[in-house]
Amino acid sequence: MKNQFLIFLLIASSFNAFSQDLYDINTIQDIRIVFAESNWDALLDAQANSTEDYIPAQSVTINGTVFNNVGVKYKGNSTYNANRVKNPFHIELDTYENQDYQGYTDIKLSNVYFDPSFLRETLSYSILRQYMHAPLSNYANVYVNGTLIGLYVSSESISKKFVDNHFYSNNNALFKCNPIGGAGPGSSSYPNLAYLGTNITSYQNAYEMNSDAGWEDLVSLTNILSNDIANIESILDVDRALWMLAFDNALVNIDSYIGTFKQNYYLYKDDNGRFNPIVWDLNMSFGVFTQTGTVNLNSTTAKKQMTHLLHASDAAWPLVQKLLAVPKYKRMYLAHYRTIMAENFANNSYLTTAQSYQSVINAAVQADPNKFYTYAQYQSNLTTDITGGMNPAPGITNLMSGRNTYINGLTDFTNTKPTITSIAPTVAAPIINTDVTITANIINTNSNGVYLGYRANEKLPFTKVIMFDDGLHNDGVAGDNVYGAAMNMSNVFMQYYIYAENNNVGQFSPERAEHEFYSLNASYPTINPGDLVVNEIMAQNTSTITDQDGEYEDWVELYNNTDTTLSLDNLFMTDTDTNLIKWQFPTGLTIAPHDYLTIWADEDGAQTGLHASFKLSASGESVILAYANGTIIETVNFGAQTANLGYARIPNGTGDFVIQSPTYNANNEALSVSTIEFKKNLSLFPNPTNGNLNLQNKYPIESVAIYNLQGQLLYTNTFQNQNQISIDISAFSKGMYLVTVNKNTSLKIVKN
Repeated sequence: MKNQFLIFLLIASSFNAFSQDLYDINTIQDIRIVFAESNWDALLDAQANSTEDYIPAQSVTINGTVFNNVGVKYKGNSTYNANRVKNPFHIELDTYENQDYQGYTDIKLSNVYFDPSFLRETLSYSILRQYMHAPLSNYANVYVNGTLIGLYVSSESISKKFVDNHFYSNNNALFKCNPIGGAGPGSSSYPNLAYLGTNITSYQNAYEMNSDAGWEDLVSLTNILSNDIANIESILDVDRALWMLAFDNALVNIDSYIGTFKQNYYLYKDDNGRFNPIVWDLNMSFGVFTQTGTVNLNSTTAKKQMTHLLHASDAAWPLVQKLLAVPKYKRMYLAHYRTIMAENFANNSYLTTAQSYQSVINAAVQADPNKFYTYAQYQSNLTTDITGGMNPAPGITNLMSGRNTYINGLTDFTNTKPTITSIAPTVAAPIINTDVTITANIINTNSNGVYLGYRANEKLPFTKVIMFDDGLHNDGVAGDNVYGAAMNMSNVFMQYYIYAENNNVGQFSPERAEHEFYSLNASYPTINPGDLVVNEIMAQNTSTITDQDGEYEDWVELYNNTDTTLSLDNLFMTDTDTNLIKWQFPTGLTIAPHDYLTIWADEDGAQTGLHASFKLSASGESVILAYANGTIIETVNFGAQTANLGYARIPNGTGDFVIQSPTYNANNEALSVSTIEFKKNLSLFPNPTNGNLNLQNKYPIESVAIYNLQGQLLYTNTFQNQNQISIDISAFSKGMYLVTVNKNTSLKIVKN
């Protein structure tokens, strides 16, 4: 029994290891590097001090998953030193082989050199992710050749995977905004976004391009920032940039754009042509770095009282100077800054988060054989300053409680802010492509200082329109503090927010906009019977047309009879009235006015395209369009079908069904000139008839087939060079029949 229990524990442990999320903050990752060479440290040092290339590790094991032949190198600037045992690592799983862990190929491991608390990077990223896209971050125990090196912070790499996840593309300009040779006292090139002329070489020492092209894009950004600020929103996500600047300043994160070296961020140009800033490297946040570029903050008190408008007048920091010189941008900046302080530091939520992280890592920090501070210093630095040795590290709560008090006592933060309440659309359930007015009650604002931002999806920038309190924009009575503006429901869901400002400060609703927003869902008009019809059926396809995989499959053609686009959301197609929800059309699928849509009826949903979960019977059955509530839009019953002939409506979209050559995704009346000429000369008489049916044409009649209105074949024959034929149909029941001549011309007859 004991052995069985041990086996169970091993299995459970293995399962947990393999299933562990790489950036789960509540679990410590286990990363084990194996080098074949015993002098691996010297090899890594040699590369770090020369070409900075990777050296091959025999294997890297992440939470039990083994990867062979992996690239490893030391990283970092001030955090790396050849004399240290615990240096930061960069692991690249796909340097030599195509392999990844949960989709990640780059593992960045920081050695926590400047941070006694072990909290700065993870805590700062958790705050930042509330307001803009930022890396995930957690902890990992790192072993080399079986020896524990220590507890590291693992932060998500700014890679093609990252920008694709957050900006929906990965093939545009991407820059790491750090000096190529690393920032230091002797540095002269900084990624401060200053315009240096059109020669791209002027920028190449300050920025590292991580894309195939983009230097000209970067030059354009710096030029517009410095010389054409009125058009800055065409090339920069200004809101995201303001969030970054507010975050760096609020958290005294000076080893950033607002510090001496103007570094530690990325820029990615999305498909809308706008650069998006991405914050990186937060190991010295909460006041560890002291050099602002204009003054050194050598005391915790100085850091608490660092001006919230740092560099607002300094040309060497154009992103700050140029943006904050625009009154609206400054008010937006103040609104974002106030939100960061209120949501994290005024209510001490950051402290709760920090303590939860401590509970995860306490034992691992204590066991770290190469940590740069004592365990007692780790325990105390959340609250107490640690001085001496490396950069002094303020107690995080000591710093931020004081900074919260200082910031909230400044006039920019005590000024009365606008108040935005009672936000609502005038139509709770709008129809797509209609206009909807968004209204809100807003006080303490300027009459021209309110706007609505909206967009159809997260890939797009927000369109901004002025909101009015004039009684003319579905806003009630003029001057009643109810503002209104219309947005077009161009998608099934819209995202929106409201911004208001007065002469001093702005206010967003929701307060985390543009990163967060309100949503409003639209619906398509319900399809009525006759609007969307089954236009043609092919129930025995052996040689007409193939699907995407080259297979001859049955198909059903739909036709939109209306002048508007129809949504197939929540619509089903089936071949039996006992199960109306057999196959659902994909969400978001539409059919344009007077257009066609063909579905393969082959029971092969794994194929590309539209493939229903049923097949058609050549002996006859039904095709039904219906909603889940039982509302039937269309029912077509058909009888036995002839191979490679379509069962099609004539006239197209509205008429009765006839047997004819198929017209896949086309008008059923789209006959060739020769067919039209044949039909013009064809005579059937008498009609009605109670006996013989006579066919006559000046062109040869080669075949005749007669069907009932259910598509069942009742008569078929072929002929040789005959222009006149007589067929006995006296045995037919009374009713209407379709006579198909030469497989493409159908006429109705009546049997008395």
